[in-house]
Amino acid sequence: MKNISMNVLPVFLFLVLFIIVGGCITKTTDNDNSGMSGPSGQVVSANPGTLNVPDVETTVSGISGPGSEDVNYFSDGKDFPLTREQILKHLRTANEVAKEAKAAGHHPFGAVLVAPDGETVLMKQGNMGGLSHAETELSRRASLQYDPDYLWNCTLVTTFEPCAMCSGNIYWANIGNMAYGAPETTLKNLTGASKSNPTMNLPSRTVFAAGQKPIRVAGPFPELEDELVAPHRDFWK
Repeated sequence: MKNISMNVLPVFLFLVLFIIVGGCITKTTDNDNSGMSGPSGQVVSANPGTLNVPDVETTVSGISGPGSEDVNYFSDGKDFPLTREQILKHLRTANEVAKEAKAAGHHPFGAVLVAPDGETVLMKQGNMGGLSHAETELSRRASLQYDPDYLWNCTLVTTFEPCAMCSGNIYWANIGNMAYGAPETTLKNLTGASKSNPTMNLPSRTVFAAGQKPIRVAGPFPELEDELVAPHRDFWK
């Protein structure tokens, strides 16, 4: 019996020692795998994990509301470079250009480019047919004649809200401000299903908001709508 106990004791001690040593090895291995020291001594996870990227809110200042029916005057030059009175004056000038376009057999739309001083009219442009919308032609001409930095402080004033194509041309010409008299929804009611002008329903503010420039928009101006609509009443029939 004594011999058996003496034979078992070394085995028992060996097992105890094995368990203790094995536990230490496991703990050391776990600690080594938990992280790696970076150049500054900071522990960096051995597993790539998920990259934490903070949420970034993209804002475009000076663009208001998703709908072209929103009245957004930027009155008294507080946010818009032109006062309300200046915009109304230039809208009437643009409407005279629209009447001239109509007399020449084109769609009755007109636009003017106003200098940074808010008073000087640099260019006038009426519709010329097809893709040559008033705002597109005016933007194209302006981009050829003036420096982009100068145009950023100018204002394009147009009788009706520009379509998506024209809004895009204003954007690429770097004209920083745009004012319109009547919304695209009003024009759509006038043109109906006209094949020569299948009016879209895509607000200019929506087009500009999709870009990377804070183009400022003012309009519509309901008090001038009757004047601006007048050249169109008998045109689309």
